[in-house]
Order: sequence, then structure tokens, then C-alpha cells
Amino acid sequence: MTYDFKSGFKEQLCDFVRQKKAVGISYESNISYLMRFDKMCFNHYPHTSNLTKEICDMFATKKDTENGNAFRNRISPIREFAKFIIARGENAYVIPMDLVKKSPRNCPYIYSKDEISAIWNEFDNLEPIAYLPARHIVLPAMIRLLYCCGLRPVEAARLTAEDVDLSRGRLFIRESKGHKDRIVMTADDVTGYLLDYEKKISALFPNRKWFFPNSHGGFCDYNSLNYGFLQIRRKLGLYAVSGKNPVIYDFRHTYATHKLYEWMRDGADLYAMLPYLSAYMGHAQLSDTYYYIHLVPGQYEAISGLDFSRYEELLPEVCYAD
Repeated sequence: MTYDFKSGFKEQLCDFVRQKKAVGISYESNISYLMRFDKMCFNHYPHTSNLTKEICDMFATKKDTENGNAFRNRISPIREFAKFIIARGENAYVIPMDLVKKSPRNCPYIYSKDEISAIWNEFDNLEPIAYLPARHIVLPAMIRLLYCCGLRPVEAARLTAEDVDLSRGRLFIRESKGHKDRIVMTADDVTGYLLDYEKKISALFPNRKWFFPNSHGGFCDYNSLNYGFLQIRRKLGLYAVSGKNPVIYDFRHTYATHKLYEWMRDGADLYAMLPYLSAYMGHAQLSDTYYYIHLVPGQYEAISGLDFSRYEELLPEVCYAD
């Protein structure tokens, strides 16, 4: 496969992508960043094939519209490209790691069961739009899958029709974080919902490629889902008391948190169950899963069934000095 690189780095960039694919890494999600880098080099350094600090500094200028993670995602492939050049015995400047370190993690918003029901109800009542005939069918199904299966939004968006086996309730997640594939099984009620969705969407797009299509033949992307979500969030008055407002990605945190509460309610062995949750969510290590689990006052007691008042007598009284 060839790519439409045009700068002095075009041969090196093609070789770089071929190497990624040769070791089983699709790398498709990073091609757009390499194309942007190539375009910049073609416009400003058309005859240069030496990856210098000057070139890297120009590309590594953070845009006002970029948050820390978006900036890191854009720069990281160029760091990898530089290391690839060096491994071939050529000189290249590697953007410092400190420049692409992760932003501090925000505290996520954990939705209550009532809030999730209210959000689903609003999505279910979206009005059909003539020029967006799939929107009122796709968005309700997509938002449910994020919570019911704990998927990353991009994982749901890029599901193809072939990736979804509703006869067995199985989703094949391709090339996710860390360039890993995984299988996600769906609960019976989720499978039943998706079967109903399949009938409706197939009537509009009988030979579609994407499981969640947009109205133009592509996949329903994050921006389309987020636009609908923001309207509903404002309508329901869902705002954080402190910190950031609820976002779509918080459904993944909520899935992991609620699953833990349910296991506690059922008396399950958490040490035995957490590795399953980690694998299901596509994490490389358990510490990644711990980040997604949060103890929320009110929800914790309601879903887990634990009554903390029973343990108050175990806590010593605090005496305050005059």
C-alpha cells in the first residue's frame, strides 16, 4: 500500500508505515498525523530529507485549540518516526519526551442509574431529520453500547458490520489502544437491543460497511455523538458540582465503577474478578483498570447494598480540644 506523501521525507514515511504493518500494527489512526507532518514539510522544507530540530519544533508548536492529550497524540508519531530513522543509521532529532507527557488526569463524572436512564430516554426521543436519516436510530444505540460494554467512543464508532456477531453477542474490537484487538461479549438484553437496531438500520443502509453509519456512508464519529449528547446534557441540567462537566468518555468510567459495585452487592471475589474486567476493557495491566473505579457517595451504597452506618461504631470518637 502506498500513501500520498509529497515531502522530502516521503520515502522514509512510507517505509516507516510499512514496518509498522509488517509487525502487525495497523497504524491507520496515526496516518493523518503523518500526513499533516508531511504537508508542513512540503510547504516549508520541500527539499529537506534530514529531520532537524527546526522542523520538529515547527510541528511541535501547540495550537490554542489543542488540549494536552490532543497535542501528545499529534506529536508522538513523529517521535516514533525519528527513532525509526535513527535505527536505520541516519541522523534525526527526537522530540523530547517531556514535551509529550500526559496531561494530569481529570476526575471523571460518574453517572447515576437515574441519570443514565434519563439520557437514554432523551436519545430515544430524538426527532428524525430528513437530511440525517440515520441519526435518531444510530445515536441511541451507540450511547447505550458505551455504558453497557464500557467501550471507548472510538471503538464503538469504528465497528464495522462484520465486527458485530449478534448471533453470539460478540463484538470484535480492532486495533484499539496499544494496537491490540480484543473480543467483547454483550449481555443478552444488549444483544436483543442491537438485533432490533440492526433491523431498523438495515432498512436504511442494507449493504453498509459500518455498524454505526452516518448519513453519508462513513462511520458515525465522536463529534456527531458528542453534539447530540451536549444538547441532552444541557437539557437535563447535568453539570459537575466542581471540576469538569460530564463528557461521553465518562460512560466508560461509570461502567467500570458500577460493575464493581454490583460485584460487591453479589458477594463476588473482587481479586478474582478484576482481571476479567481489565481484559474486557482492553487494559494492559490492572493499574489501568483501577483508574476507572471510583467510590461515589450515594451510588456506592445504593448499588453495592452496603450500609455504612453499621460500621460507625468501629470508628473512634474524635475529641476536639478547647
